[in-house]
Amino acid sequence: MPLHVLLIMTLKKPDISRYWTLLFLIATVAVVGLFLYVSNNIVNDLARQERERMEIWADATKEIISLSESDNPDVANVEFLFTIIERNHTIPVLLVNDEDVIIDHRNFDLPEPVDSMNRGFLSDINSRFLHSKLDKLRNGPNVIHIIVSPNNLQHLYYEDSKLLKRLAYYPYIQLLIMLTFIGVVYYAVSSTKRAEQNKVWVGLSKETAHQLGTPISSLMGWIEVLRAEGVSADYVREMDKDVNRLSTIASRFSKIGSAPTLEKVDLNTLVTHATEYMAGRISNRISLTARISPEPLPAMLSAPLFEWVMENLIKNAVDAMEGKGSITVTTARHGQWAFINVKDTGKGISRKNFKNVFSPGYTTKKRGWGLGLTLARRIVEQYHNGKIYVLDSEPGKGTTFTIELPLEK
Repeated sequence: MPLHVLLIMTLKKPDISRYWTLLFLIATVAVVGLFLYVSNNIVNDLARQERERMEIWADATKEIISLSESDNPDVANVEFLFTIIERNHTIPVLLVNDEDVIIDHRNFDLPEPVDSMNRGFLSDINSRFLHSKLDKLRNGPNVIHIIVSPNNLQHLYYEDSKLLKRLAYYPYIQLLIMLTFIGVVYYAVSSTKRAEQNKVWVGLSKETAHQLGTPISSLMGWIEVLRAEGVSADYVREMDKDVNRLSTIASRFSKIGSAPTLEKVDLNTLVTHATEYMAGRISNRISLTARISPEPLPAMLSAPLFEWVMENLIKNAVDAMEGKGSITVTTARHGQWAFINVKDTGKGISRKNFKNVFSPGYTTKKRGWGLGLTLARRIVEQYHNGKIYVLDSEPGKGTTFTIELPLEK
C-alpha cells in the first residue's frame, strides 16, 4: 500500500477512535457508579445494624438501672443484660449524663491503660481524651438518649466500628487504584498509536525526500544544458533558484525522524531571512512585517528545519486571511528565552481548538492533510527543546502563534 494512502488512513483513525474513547469513558463511569452504589448500600446496611445494636445496648442499660433500683431484682435477668453490654467488642461507646459526666466507656484506644477492675477511675490524660471524643460525637448523628426517669436522662454516644470505617474508605481506595490502572492502560495505548503515526510520518517524509532527489538531479542537469544552449541568463538564474529551493525542501523532509545537527545561530537573522523569503511569495494585498529585537538572540538551531516552521506559520496566516490582511512577526527576549510571535488578522480560532490545531489531520482548509502545524510542533519541541502554542485568538479578528526557544549564553 502506498505511503500516502497509509498516512490518510492513519489520520482518519483518531476521528473514529473518539467515539470508542467516549464509549469507553461512559462504560467506565457506569461501572464506577455501580461499584460505589453497591458499596454505599453495604456500608449503610452495616451502619443500620450497628445502630440497632446500640439501641439494644441502650435498652439493656436502662433495664439494669431500673432493676438496680428495685427492691427485689431478678438476678438472672440482670446477668443477661450485663452479657449484652459485655458482648460489644467493636463499637466505641460513651455513656454520659446531662452534666457530661462519663458514666461508662468501651472500646476506645486510650492513651493510658485502664484497670479492668476499676473502669470508673480515669486519669487526667484519659479523661481529656474521652472528653475530646465526646465533643466530636456530640455534633454527629450517632447518639441515643436514654430516659431512665423524668429526672434522670443519659446519653449514649458511639463511633462507627473499625470495620465500618474501612468499608467506607476502601471503595474509594479501590476506585483510585482502578482509575490509575485505567489511566496507565489508556496512556500506553495512546502512546502506541502516536508511535505508529510517527513512524508513518517519518516514512512519508523520507520517501518524499527520496522521490524528489531524482527529478531535482535531472533539473540541475537541464539547467546546465540551457546555459550551454545560450538561454537567457536571467531565466536560468530564476530556474536555478527554484531548483535550489526544491533541494532545500527535500533536505528538510530527509531530516524528519532523525536528530538534526544543531548550530549556534542568531535567531533574528534566521527569522528575517524566512520573512523576506515569504514576503516575495504572497499576495500584494497582504502586509508582512518583521519587528526584530535589537539585541542578538543566539540559539542552537537547525536552520533549514526552523525556517520551515516559520514558513508554515506564515503560510497558515496567509490562508487564514483569505487574500487580504496583515501579518506581524515579532522577536523578543525574556531572560534566557527567545519569543517569536506570528500575528495575523485572519478568521481566528475558537478557544476549544487551541490545542487541536496541532493534532495530525486537523485542518480547516479544503485542501491539505493537516500536517503543517503537527510537524512544526515536532520540530520546535522535540528537536529544539522549545514550545509552540496559540497565545491568543478571537474568531473574526485574528490569531497569534508563539514560539519559545532557550537561548545560548
